[in-house]
Amino acid sequence: MSEVGGRQRVVRVLPDVAAIDKEFDYRVPDGVEVHVGDVVRIELHGRRVGGWIVAVDVEPAPGVALKPLAKVSGRGPGPELIELASWAAERWVGRRASFLRTAAPPGVVVAKAGRAVMDGPAPAPAPSSAAHRAALAAERGVLRLGPGADRYALVLAAASSDRLGPGGQLLVLCPSVAEARTLGRRLRADHVRTAIVAADGPASAATGEWIQAAFGLARVVVGARAGAWAPTASLGRIVVLDEHDEAYQQEQAPTWHARDVAIERARRAGVPCLLVSPCPSLEALQWGDLTLDDRSAERAAWPRIDLVDQRDLDPALGPLFSPRLVDVLRSDRSVVCVLNRTGRARLLACTACSSLARCAVCDAAVHQTEAAAGTEGFGCGRCGTERPMVCLECGGHRFKNLRLGVSRAREELEALAGTTVAELTATTPEDDPAVADARIVVGTEAALHRVRQAEVVAFLDFDQELLALRYRAAEEAMALLVRAGRLVQRAAVRRGADGPDRRGLVLVQTRTPDHPVLAAAHQADPGRLVASELPMRQALGLPPTTAMAAVSGAAAPELMGALGEPEGIRVQGPLGDAWRIIAPDHETLTAALRSVPRPSGRLRIAVDPLRL
Repeated sequence: MSEVGGRQRVVRVLPDVAAIDKEFDYRVPDGVEVHVGDVVRIELHGRRVGGWIVAVDVEPAPGVALKPLAKVSGRGPGPELIELASWAAERWVGRRASFLRTAAPPGVVVAKAGRAVMDGPAPAPAPSSAAHRAALAAERGVLRLGPGADRYALVLAAASSDRLGPGGQLLVLCPSVAEARTLGRRLRADHVRTAIVAADGPASAATGEWIQAAFGLARVVVGARAGAWAPTASLGRIVVLDEHDEAYQQEQAPTWHARDVAIERARRAGVPCLLVSPCPSLEALQWGDLTLDDRSAERAAWPRIDLVDQRDLDPALGPLFSPRLVDVLRSDRSVVCVLNRTGRARLLACTACSSLARCAVCDAAVHQTEAAAGTEGFGCGRCGTERPMVCLECGGHRFKNLRLGVSRAREELEALAGTTVAELTATTPEDDPAVADARIVVGTEAALHRVRQAEVVAFLDFDQELLALRYRAAEEAMALLVRAGRLVQRAAVRRGADGPDRRGLVLVQTRTPDHPVLAAAHQADPGRLVASELPMRQALGLPPTTAMAAVSGAAAPELMGALGEPEGIRVQGPLGDAWRIIAPDHETLTAALRSVPRPSGRLRIAVDPLRL
């Protein structure tokens, strides 16, 4: 009988319904065993929906006839993740259900409660640097390692029994599913019991990995962003690799960040949390103490950064092709050229009158397009209007490229290199043979994620990254250099290069060679960027020195009208179709947003937006 002290057991359930963030009481049928976090089915307003048990043995309101649980489907996120979801819902002004969906198993888990004992020996401590050992000894902190540093040795050291204790589990987060799977397979190859809680593959296999983590069958649990919500039986430590990577932040609202979830989860569990990065974010540096690797080791782990001043280029070579780049292209080395502009040409001017090519409807700059019949034309990215290639000022038909796109750059690179050049953007198929077989690849930032290794990475127009109208542009640009450095050093190690060649080459074309990002990367010292970036953020009142939210959507005007301007809150906007809400801290920010009723209609509240 499902009774407590002679009375029927009652549980509290949070429905898995997007518009509802309220709990309801239900009776537990006789003979049914339930736990906090179990996944259930309930009758709600005449229909059957899913949900999670958030409390057991509750005292129901007197005189209320309770419905029974329709079904207990299986195990779900444990009590600690239920509580963590409540914290995250407050922190990012969202609903608990969205977080619990991430924490729930991919399939039905009917395993009994209790934790299995891990069999097999724990991994022996791996050789590690003094910085590794110091960081692992700390309760909380940030470890700065160069892009080419051996992070695997750090993970092995963190997974050793003297770091985790008997039965303790290590949770490791990676920026992408592919990286998590690679790390997990490498650990398994070294006989470390590992659960890879990645969000792809067959549901049955993913559910099996979830069970391995939840019932203590794995010493190490590896995941990507969603791995911050992975189950553990006995959490012993959390390590976040490349914590600076933007992939850790959820794009859809609520815009939660895996780094911050990991920090809070470790705090609640009373275990250490280590953030690892070649260029730690300002948010990470505000949270924990920084540990540095030996300077010579850190410098050796950075690539060689060659700066090409585009102000000195010969106009006859075009805006993006320096003699240094041409020499690299004509060598026998594998090269990835990065240009974060798709299409053929993104900015053109009439050769007759030098007027910029503009839209005839909204006056925005137009880009070059190619119709299905192969004819070229102009397209407007603002209003979508397309028209023939004709100058609105003088009627001319010839235009010069002021800002090439990837497609046009590929054509010119092929002419300069005398060989086939592959094009790679976010829309390029994963298994495109042209990319796999090409010595030279040109593409957007996607090329840095899709190409496994290259001897040279060349940024054709790095000023586009440095001068982007985003408050995090400098950090984002540094992250690109880090990823490029990892590509070229991976290739150098594989071919057995020694000396300076072991560092690999990153070629950066820019008109601002003295920019703090480039100075920091050239000196292999990201701290130089922090020294210039943090005071600027403080002066402008930008995160992480403040807390910020962006509010948009059809219902945004109603919400902002009800909010007004509370004390301690600064409101900017509307800027375009969005408002910015700035507060001294997150507690003040979320309290203000929670103080007004949420209107009906489409509404997006992005706390800590990456881009403004």
